[in-house]
Amino acid sequence: MHFAVLLSLGFAYANICDVGETLATIERIPDGDGEAWVTEWTKTADRLAKLAAESLSGGHDVSARSRFLRASTYYDHASAMAPGSDDPTRYSSLWEKHRDCWDRAVDLFETPIERVEIPYEGTTLAGYLFKPSSSNEPRPTVILNNGSDGPVISQWSMGGRAAVMRGWNAITFDGPGQGAALHRQKLFFRPDWERVVTPVVDFLLTRGDVDPDKIALQGISQGGYWAPRAAAFEHRLAALVADPGVMRVASSWEMHLPTDMVRLLDDGNKDDFDAVMAMDPDEGRKRLLAWRIAPYGVTSVFDAYVEARKQTLDDATVSGIECPTLVLDPDNEQFWPGQSQQLFDALTCAKQIERFTVGEGADWHCEPAAQSLRDERVFDFLEDVLR
Repeated sequence: MHFAVLLSLGFAYANICDVGETLATIERIPDGDGEAWVTEWTKTADRLAKLAAESLSGGHDVSARSRFLRASTYYDHASAMAPGSDDPTRYSSLWEKHRDCWDRAVDLFETPIERVEIPYEGTTLAGYLFKPSSSNEPRPTVILNNGSDGPVISQWSMGGRAAVMRGWNAITFDGPGQGAALHRQKLFFRPDWERVVTPVVDFLLTRGDVDPDKIALQGISQGGYWAPRAAAFEHRLAALVADPGVMRVASSWEMHLPTDMVRLLDDGNKDDFDAVMAMDPDEGRKRLLAWRIAPYGVTSVFDAYVEARKQTLDDATVSGIECPTLVLDPDNEQFWPGQSQQLFDALTCAKQIERFTVGEGADWHCEPAAQSLRDERVFDFLEDVLR
């Protein structure tokens, strides 16, 4: 919950949340009360969605856009805590409200935002292309690869807005296990993420407004595994950013397990592992685990751990990355500590690592409270490379 609040405060940088609304909402939530979290963020979002509709009907498009964006962020906060709750169906129903508010805001942006459908294995992946203008001139384009649970709106704050301000395009999309692909299409995480990113690159190369020699890829959170994995096989990328570097996704799960539980995993003892996990008296942990399991498309906790273990990079795979790469390394990285340095050390291409410190207010996973600083460093690197 604390991390989500830091993210929300950081989102004020891109005007997709309000600091006062965030603080007022969490004031109504007792510490650790997951049910109150869902209820109170929903109340805040409902109020703003209603005000946004009133602004729109009154011809106040700028106010409507701002309110829809904030409501979208808050609905996502509520949705994320709904798995394992008294009414887990709210995971998808609140996500749909989040997406509806985002889509209504998209229609009101001064910056052109194009809804796109990216061909993918007999279906399509939903995405959004941000452009600085409607002209068809070829521009540098950054692919914004979201994390395991980030809403599409977060990518406006963590790269989309910064790209447009520099005269670039940016594209974000829902890959398997993310957003619309999860809630509407029932597509789930896969370790061979090059099979997701390559179709995005193929799509971009059909467009006249994309410079084919200046396509970059940024991976956020678990995207710090997916983006390097994709870049090891997709060599049409001009640059790569990993925030943070992730060599082994399952480490963030296993660091909390007692040694005996890890041994059950190693031994393939599914029945005993699931039985012990079911006895956990901590409802907050159960709720969090239910949320983390959902994108893997399994019901067994053991199976989810096994699937997470498949998302692992080794030095041989990392050595396949050819494009210049920036790895972000924040102090107090709570999910994959030390793995940014491990990825950096394994890279054989031109590479750079950027530290983000407590003293800068930029610590924690993905620098949640210092999103302006992270954008400045990321895009300075990308500008230098793509020149």
